[in-house]
Order: sequence, then C-alpha cells, then structure tokens
Amino acid sequence: MPFTGGNRAGSGIKVGPDSGYFRRLGRRLTADLDRLDAEELAETSEASGACRADECRRGEEVTMLGKLRSVEACPKAAGANLQAEFYDGTDAVTLVWIGRRRIPGIESGRRILVRGRIGERDGAKVIFNPYYELRENS
Repeated sequence: MPFTGGNRAGSGIKVGPDSGYFRRLGRRLTADLDRLDAEELAETSEASGACRADECRRGEEVTMLGKLRSVEACPKAAGANLQAEFYDGTDAVTLVWIGRRRIPGIESGRRILVRGRIGERDGAKVIFNPYYELRENS
C-alpha cells in the first residue's frame, strides 16, 4: 500500500505532513526569530512562577523573569539614572535605578529576575530601584 501522508487504516496514529512533528518543524523553520524568542521567554518565565508583564497592573508588587533589551545611562542634567528595557516575552517594562550610572552585570541581552512595584511613566510600565538577580544566559 503506498504512503499517502494521512492516517494509517485502523491504527489511529497520524503520520505524514499533517502530524504534530512536521507542523512544529515547519513553524520553527519559517517563523520570525523574534517571535520564537518571545514565546520561549514567556514559557520560561511562566514555568518559573514569575508574573507576566502584560498582566501586571500599576501598584502591584511583582516578580518577573526575562531579558534586558537595552541599557542606557541618562545624562547628568537629568540626574544620575540607569534605565533598562526589560522584556519577558509578553510586554516591556522600564527599570530605573535612581542615583546609579552603571551596575556591573546590567547589560543588554542579560537574563534577569526583577522584583518591585509597578508604576507608570508617560503611559508605560516602570519599576524604580528594582531588586534584581542576574541569571545565566541560555
């Protein structure tokens, strides 16, 4: 009997191009890398028990796991502040360390666990002076 790519008669086992393996493989090969990274970050964060950034609301005390997308020191005129864009695969949160221009280990691409109270600045989520733990990059 020739292979048709469908179900084997009577077995109930799905094989061929419609099976889950080929669908996942095709998705991995054709999907946008940024989207795949975001999904992986969100899954890792959720598995660790951390809050999702897209579900956090102003005034809540949260613990989140994700990556730093960018880090920048604000100019002297604005006071000594270090700002970083934190992303957990669902939403971005700005982290601001007041009175700091540099923190060893706080750099773009670094995985980090942060804890603090969600605030709002110019319509965006922000955490001032968050507690943080540097994590291994994977």
